[in-house]
Amino acid sequence: MSIVVTGATGHLGHHVVEQLLEKVPAEQITAVVRSEEKGAGLAERGVRIAVADYNAPETFDGLFSAGDKVLLISGNEVTKDRPGQHKAVIDAAAAAGVALLAYTSAPSGLTASLADDHRATEKILFASGLPWVILGNGWYHENHTENLARVLEQGAVVQAAREGRISSASRADYAAAAVAVLTGEGHENTRYDLGGDEAWSFAEYAAEVSRLAGREVAFRPVSVEEYVRALVDAGLPGPMAEVLGGVEASTEKGELVVTTGDLSRLIGRPTAPITDAIEAALRG
Repeated sequence: MSIVVTGATGHLGHHVVEQLLEKVPAEQITAVVRSEEKGAGLAERGVRIAVADYNAPETFDGLFSAGDKVLLISGNEVTKDRPGQHKAVIDAAAAAGVALLAYTSAPSGLTASLADDHRATEKILFASGLPWVILGNGWYHENHTENLARVLEQGAVVQAAREGRISSASRADYAAAAVAVLTGEGHENTRYDLGGDEAWSFAEYAAEVSRLAGREVAFRPVSVEEYVRALVDAGLPGPMAEVLGGVEASTEKGELVVTTGDLSRLIGRPTAPITDAIEAALRG
C-alpha cells in the first residue's frame, strides 16, 4: 500500500509530501511528477517517483495499486478541460481498486466559475464507485502575500471584493488536513469545507501590511471590470483574469468565508493567521 500524491512538486503538493515524510516511511509515499528531474530531490530521500501528466491519460495506466490512498490535487490549468484531466486519474484509480481518493476541491458555497471544474470533478468521483473525500479548500493566504512586492510598489491593495471577507489559510495548513485524511481512518465518503479560523477584509489586510511593512498601504476598491482590466494589463491572460474577477464578486458576497471549523479540527490546532503569511512574505 502506498500513499500517492499527484502534483507532488507543486505549491500544495510539496507541503503534503514534506509533511507525509514526518509521519510515514518514505518508501510508502509515491510522488506523481511530470518529469524525473522534478522528482529527483524526493527520489534521493527514498520517495517513489512516478512520471505522469494530467494531459496524457495513458501515463496513469498501472500507476496505482489496490489499497493505495490517493490525493488528487486539482490541476492548475484553469482554462483547460480540468474535469477531463482529473477523470484520467480517477479512472486509473478506480481500475486499480484504490482504498481512498481524496480530491482538493472548493468550498461548497463558492458559485464563481472557478468552482465549476471542481463540481464536475466531484460528480465524476462520486460516479466512480471509489471511497472518496472532498477537501473543499478555501482561499490560500499565499494567493495575496506572494504579490506583496507589487502591492508595496503601488502603495495600495487593489481589489474588487469591497467589504467582502475571506477566511483564508496557509498552504501548509491545507496540506496538513490532506495528510490527516491520508494517514487517518474514518474519513471515507466525507466532505470537508476548509478555511482559516479568522476571516479578514481587504481593508484590514492593507492595514496589517502597512503595520508590518512600516509604510502606508491603502485599500483601493475597484469594480470587477476595472480589476480584470488591471490583471490583463499586468500580463495575465484574459480568460484567467475573468475567472479571478468572478472570485472577487463571490468574495464580496461572502462566499469565501468558511465557518465549519473543519480545517482546525482536522489538523488538531488553530490555523495560522494571515499575519504570519504577511510576515513571511516581507522577510522574503
